[in-house]
Amino acid sequence: MRYSEQFMEHIEYAFHAFCKIVLRHEAMNAWRDLKRKMEREISLDYLMSERYFEPSVMDSYFEKQDKPTVFLVLGKEVIVDDERLARALSRLPKLRREVMLLYYFVGYRDESISRLYGRCRSTINHRRNVALKQLKKEWEKLEHEEQKADTF
Repeated sequence: MRYSEQFMEHIEYAFHAFCKIVLRHEAMNAWRDLKRKMEREISLDYLMSERYFEPSVMDSYFEKQDKPTVFLVLGKEVIVDDERLARALSRLPKLRREVMLLYYFVGYRDESISRLYGRCRSTINHRRNVALKQLKKEWEKLEHEEQKADTF
């Protein structure tokens, strides 16, 4: 089916009009978003001129009274600052504790841990999940013991 030249020109003009409407509405949305952003955000320069403050954060590692616990895993030192977490980790079997420390503290993935121990990835994943469940139980035991000690 062949369309006439006049009909094709009409379709082209209609498409151009449609595109202009879409672009106009997108521009209105962009201006509305910018206006909303300007209403809700404050410039950092304005805040700095109002009152002086340091735009930084000081980490407070090891400022507590208790001494951090150091675990040695495959020649790497892993420092655990929380005393209850360190005690709960120390109650885990050695291999489960090492998998937990390597995964959560050192940042190794299951594949790299499995290469270190010569096991498959799914085995390490299973051991980590079992260790998490056991760690949760140990954590709850320690919490219960502390509550019991506080009542006496």
